[in-house]
This record gives sequence, C-alpha cells and structure tokens, in this order.
Amino acid sequence: MPSTAILDIDGTLVDTNYHHTIAWYRAFRQHEIVLPLWRIHRHIGMGGDQLVEALCDEQIEEEKGDGIRDAEKALYLALIEEVEPLEGARDLLEELRRRGHRVVLASSAKEDEVDHYLDLLDARDLADDWTTSADVDATKPEPDLVKAAMEKGDARPDEAVMVGDTTWDCKAAGRAGVQTLAVLTGGFSEQELRAAGAAAVYHSIAELRDSLDETPLA
Repeated sequence: MPSTAILDIDGTLVDTNYHHTIAWYRAFRQHEIVLPLWRIHRHIGMGGDQLVEALCDEQIEEEKGDGIRDAEKALYLALIEEVEPLEGARDLLEELRRRGHRVVLASSAKEDEVDHYLDLLDARDLADDWTTSADVDATKPEPDLVKAAMEKGDARPDEAVMVGDTTWDCKAAGRAGVQTLAVLTGGFSEQELRAAGAAAVYHSIAELRDSLDETPLA
C-alpha cells in the first residue's frame, strides 16, 4: 500500500483557482493582452513559467512573460485574504495521519503563499513536509514537483499517491510514475481528469475522505 500522500494545495485544499484566473486575466490586460477567462482557467494548475507561452506564443513570453508573471503575483496577493480552505481539507489531513500515512503538501507557489496556506489550514502539525517554488526547476505538467514531494516523503513512485484537482496535476504525477486521485474542486470535469490520467475522481475532498477505504490510501 502507498505510504505517502502527496496533496496539491491550490484548488485541492484551498479554493484558489478562480482567484488565480482573475489575477492572470488582469495581469495580461495590464500588458494589453485580453484573453477569455475560460481559456485562462483551463491553464490554471500549469506553472507560471509555462502558462504565458501556452496561452499566447513564444514572442509574448520573451517580450512580456516576466512582467506578466510579476503582475499576476501582486494581483493575486491582493485577493489572497479572500481565499478559504475547501470543506473537509483539514479533516482529510487528519485522517491520513491517523491511518499512518506520510503527508506531503505539494506546491510550486512562492514561500510566502505556501506559508499563508499552511496557516489557513492550520496544517503545520499535520504535514510531514511541503514544497515551494524553491524545490523545482520546471513546474507542472513537468514531474519535478511530484518528484520533489516524493523525495521529501522518502517514497518511491509505487509508494505514493497524488491528490489533485487539475489535468496538470494528473499529467505531472503520471510523468513521475505516481497515480492520482482527483477532485472536481478546481473546475475541471471528471472526463478531463480521467483523460489526463486520474485513477478515480471525487466531487470534493470531503467525499474523498469518506471514500478512503476504496482507494490506495485505505
């Protein structure tokens, strides 16, 4: 049985995906690029180092990428106090610890954002470790983040399970050889998550917690 639970933070434990969508929209608009919100949302969960080129093109990335990312950071931090934990998030962490699993929280956000989420979830005593942007060279869908989390959890791929909310979580975990349990809280459909590699999909973190006995994290 897998011994390490790797939990994505943004959109999985805390309700941030739509805040990030608005922040990216405003950041692009500040740089005279207007994108439909739905297109931006489909890329939430992908790292900012890849998102600009994925939504625009290589030229925009070269000319404006750093400026857009800096703007998004400031615009998101203006919204971060509105972010709330998703229902059942701390309960899931407690239950995983009760069952004897190592718990690693996986994020490629900056340290100050991760610290905010740890305090919001009151999770410092529940997580064995966590990642930040300092732990990865390339962000999702590259596997660096999942591999860094496995290293912190002292786990091989067959000893870990990823819990995430976006197709990018599923793809990154798959590239690292780790299976994913997905939730719908990030705004991606069950069909999209399964197509990206999710082994199972749950409506919420609360439903996943209630269904743990049916998963590799039993």
